[in-house]
Parts: sequence; C-alpha cells; structure tokens
Amino acid sequence: MTLDELAHFLNSDNAPQGCMDLSELDGFLAGLVAGPEVVAQDEWLAEVWDHDEPDYADDDEQAAVEQALADRYAAIEAGLDANPLAYSAILWQDEAGTTVAEDWAAGFMQAVTLRAKEWQPALADEDASMLLIPIASIAGMTLPEDQRGGQAMTDEALDGLMQDAEQVLPVCVLGLRRFWLERATDKGMVRH
Repeated sequence: MTLDELAHFLNSDNAPQGCMDLSELDGFLAGLVAGPEVVAQDEWLAEVWDHDEPDYADDDEQAAVEQALADRYAAIEAGLDANPLAYSAILWQDEAGTTVAEDWAAGFMQAVTLRAKEWQPALADEDASMLLIPIASIAGMTLPEDQRGGQAMTDEALDGLMQDAEQVLPVCVLGLRRFWLERATDKGMVRH
C-alpha cells in the first residue's frame, strides 16, 4: 500500500471519524521515533485510530494498512539515521500553495504527550527544549486563541517558521532523536 493509498484510507468512511490524517500521522510517528523509548505498536495504533476500530473490508486490507503504517515508521527511522538526513515531513499545501504544518506538529506533540513523563529530560535540557519549541509553537496554532497560553515565539518568528517548516521540522526531529540516543548511550542502554 502506497502513502497515497494510506492517505485515502485514513480519509475514508472506513476509518474512525477522529483518526489521524496522513500529515498528523507522520508527525506522530516522527515523535515516536525521536522519543525517549520505544512505544509498542498496539499502543500507538490505538492513538492513530482515536481509540476506535477501523471498518476494514477484510483481513487483507487490515494487513495492508497496518503494514503501510509500520513501513512509514521504519522509513522515518531510516531517514533520520541516514547521513545526510533523508527524512522529509509529510506536510499539506493549501489551495494558495502555502505549506500547512499544524497537523504534523499536532501529531508530533501527541507522541510527546503519550510519554509526557519520559520527555521531561528533553524539556529540562536547554538545547533539546529549543528543538521542541518550534514544533510546539506550530502545534499550538491548532488551538483556539484563548487556549494557546503564552507564545514562545513572536508572530513574525512563527510566520517565518511556517514558511521554513519543510526544512526546520526534520532537523528538529533529528536533534531530538540524537538527544535521546546520546542519553541512552551515556547510560549504557540501547534503543531500537
């Protein structure tokens, strides 16, 4: 199943109404790959489907969809570990040709929230937290203005970030993945 076919399934009536779209899914999987620990597929699949069940046509369709999700996870991991960086975030373009990164960033932050306690060392680290600020700031744009709280970035900086999201987001994800890999190495742990 191609990414286009996966996107079609996610947007179909067979997928739960509250499930992720392809951009949000990509951000979510990037957040899992870049995070502090491996999350079991059963747990993250429940998040993808908004804790509901897809209405698969048959077992073959279920296997194809789940394989496409696992393949995207593996592709993100391989892209982040490649030298040079070979991961590209899946972002939408609106009708005016403007890049839309809010869904992707919201998905990434959902992965952070899934392991909020484990992410605390990154939030406490000056360099790692600077990598999370752009992602969290973009994700915050999905919230109503009265729920956004204090912005970490000026409107002008946020506009610039949105224009450069395709270049900035993969670099932030890579930096966060390296942060956790270095911590695991320092502690003598191995993360797969």
